Amino acid sequence: MNNIIGNVIDTTWPMVLVSVVIIVSLRVTYLIKNRGHFVFYQELFKLASIIYVLILFQVVTKQDVVSWSTNNFVPFKEIFRYPVGSRLFLKNVVGNVLLFLPYGFFASYYLKEEKPWLILFLTLVGSCVIETVQMSIGRVFDVDDILLNAIGGLLGFYFYYMIINISKKIPAIFRSEVFLNICSVLILLGLLTLI
Repeated sequence: MNNIIGNVIDTTWPMVLVSVVIIVSLRVTYLIKNRGHFVFYQELFKLASIIYVLILFQVVTKQDVVSWSTNNFVPFKEIFRYPVGSRLFLKNVVGNVLLFLPYGFFASYYLKEEKPWLILFLTLVGSCVIETVQMSIGRVFDVDDILLNAIGGLLGFYFYYMIINISKKIPAIFRSEVFLNICSVLILLGLLTLI
C-alpha cells in the first residue's frame, strides 16, 4: 500500500503544487481584498478537498492503458476474483473503497446531509462518469469499481457523522477556532514530514 501511495505522490505532485499555489494565492487575495475572516482550519479543509479531486482525476485518467483486461458489466465478478488479503485484492478492492472514502466525507461536510442517500447518489454519479471516461480513453469499465466506490462514499459519510457526534461530546475548548487551527497546523506539519 505504501508503494501505491508513493506512486500517486510521485505522479501527482507537480499538478498539485501548481494548483495549490494558484488556488492559495487567489483565495488569500480574495480574503484580503474583501476583508474576509481567515480561519486556517476551514481554509485548509477546503484546500484538501480540492487536492483530493485533483489527485482523483490524475489517478483515474493518467494510468497506463489496460490491455490485459476487458470491460466488466457483471456485478461482483472482479471483486471475487482476487484472494482476500492478496496484493491485487488490496489494490483493486480495498483501493477502490478508499479512493471514494474522502469523497463521501467531503460531500457530507459541504452538504450537511444527515441521510446517506444523497451521498450515495452523488458517489454513484461520480463513479459512473469515471468508469465511462476510463472506457473511452483506453482503460476498462468495471461495474465492481462503481460498487466499491459507493461503499467508500458511504463509509466517508458515516466517518463524517461519527466525528460530528464525537465532537458534540467533547468540551467546547477543543472545538474552538484556536484549538482547531493549532491541530490543523500540527497535522499539516506531520504530513509535510512524511513527504
